[in-house]
Amino acid sequence: MARGWNQVIWNRVTAFVAVLALAACSGVADSPAATNSQNQGPANLAAISPVVTCASLTGTDMTAIGGPGSKITQASETTSDGIGVCSVRGTLAPAVNFQVLLPLKTWTQRYLQVGCGGLCGAITLRSGASEGCKVLNDGGFVMAATDMGHTMAESDGAWALDPVRRADFAYRAQHLTSQASKALIRAFYGQEVRYSYFNGCSDGGREGLMEAQRFPDDFDGVIAGAPAMLFTVQNTLYHGWMARSNLDAAGHPILLADRLPILHKAVVATCDRTDGVVDGLISLPAACRFDMASVTCPAGTTDTSACLTAAEADVARKFYEGPRDPETHAFLTAGQPLYGSELEWPGVFVPGGPQGRMMSQMVVPPVMRYLAFPEPRPDATLESLEFTRATLDDLRDHHRLFDATNPDLSAFAAKGHKLIMWHGLSDQHIAPANTVSYQKALFSTMGKRVVGQFERLYMLPGVGHCGGGEGPSSIDLLTPMMTWVESGHAPEAIMSGTTRHRSTFGQPVGMASTAPSEPARPEMLRPVYPWPAVASHTGSGSYTDPASWTRSASTQVVLTHNWSGADLFGPYTFINQ
Repeated sequence: MARGWNQVIWNRVTAFVAVLALAACSGVADSPAATNSQNQGPANLAAISPVVTCASLTGTDMTAIGGPGSKITQASETTSDGIGVCSVRGTLAPAVNFQVLLPLKTWTQRYLQVGCGGLCGAITLRSGASEGCKVLNDGGFVMAATDMGHTMAESDGAWALDPVRRADFAYRAQHLTSQASKALIRAFYGQEVRYSYFNGCSDGGREGLMEAQRFPDDFDGVIAGAPAMLFTVQNTLYHGWMARSNLDAAGHPILLADRLPILHKAVVATCDRTDGVVDGLISLPAACRFDMASVTCPAGTTDTSACLTAAEADVARKFYEGPRDPETHAFLTAGQPLYGSELEWPGVFVPGGPQGRMMSQMVVPPVMRYLAFPEPRPDATLESLEFTRATLDDLRDHHRLFDATNPDLSAFAAKGHKLIMWHGLSDQHIAPANTVSYQKALFSTMGKRVVGQFERLYMLPGVGHCGGGEGPSSIDLLTPMMTWVESGHAPEAIMSGTTRHRSTFGQPVGMASTAPSEPARPEMLRPVYPWPAVASHTGSGSYTDPASWTRSASTQVVLTHNWSGADLFGPYTFINQ
């Protein structure tokens, strides 16, 4: 149902799996559960046929799940990526719209729920980070998604004035969609689902973590990519800083997209070798020491075609550094975009032209007005946002509502459920340091050995937000997740490869980006390893050949720093609406 890799690359991946399995067997795992074999894979489950007609599902009672007014609105047979399905649409009161696709002939007793991006507002039934997954492509899953309780027509955020709809977006919609979908599965196939999975990126990653933290019974396995887990800070202080930093006193953008290749070329020239191989990617951004002066035009320069003006360089410097409290100089975000991510900035906080809009400009006002703070601030604007410790402290109340940074996953782990997180090192929307900070919090709260029994984190060099970028961004995490849940084989090395398309998985809905099409890159395959280990070049062979890479000892990939909200990654009690 979600295809993307070209067949040549996929054939090479298949041929190399045995090599990775042998490497995994050689003692790289940190937990007893991390055993591997060349024959590992998901369970072999029989396909189950429906026991009732598709149309009959319109009579399925949803009131016990969503309350009065909840109902199935449509059920009809159709095809999805060539697979015959029963497509069911419904509403869970007051306004959670959802869609479920139930295969007519190919269901192998599995369920996959997919998250959304940005502020959501639309149903997106596409699974990312699952390139080449056979069970998915063969129609083995019942699939479902929700709009999180509002539509794009309500883009001003005023829907969040209703505490129930606020809760729907925070945590309720995905939970209820899971319950509704499983009720439809029971009605349609006459049996329970065998294994349930969640796959989301960006806000979908937050949604997945929220499920693991609040509703540990819902899913056997959760895949959370580039999670917007620190939603409140992310969509105020982070995006607000990025937008404001690139506007002059008259509100006009300073740094434009056509200037970014100059900066990116200089950064790569300085830091590409820090990971031991010249491949155009910065795999160890923590080791990058870039001097902005090296790319800044000398005073009086008239030809700026190969350097940044002082004003442009100052914008980039602010991007990398992030906001600080003006009195204490303490950082106000957990991290910022990393060196090497520059070509992913267009459309997010660098517009394509002088009149262009930035996604960062669009997302901050509705969040400031109706979501981030305990009381509505309907007159709040990007210009009124203050980058101070006081603003950060004002976010703390709704941190316990919208954020998914609680590192106590003991209930989830006790049930034998699994979590895979992943993040591209060139992510422009969400700083990779957020995810690394959460990983460190998991270790300190639960212990490395316990965490190693149920969780993995993969950091992808050169990969942008939820995919794309110059690095090998095509990856299948769904098959390893199924293998872990169903067969007990924990993932270690996972193959990543180049792609010729830019994924829309996890991207903000309705906030068009001017990001460029995928750059021309050599076809490459590269293993990625669980954080903090990295793939190191052996010193021989092409960097495009996966056989030229091996696992290296744990190293510092992404720097984290002390900041005023570091405690937000500690255990806390959720609040409900």
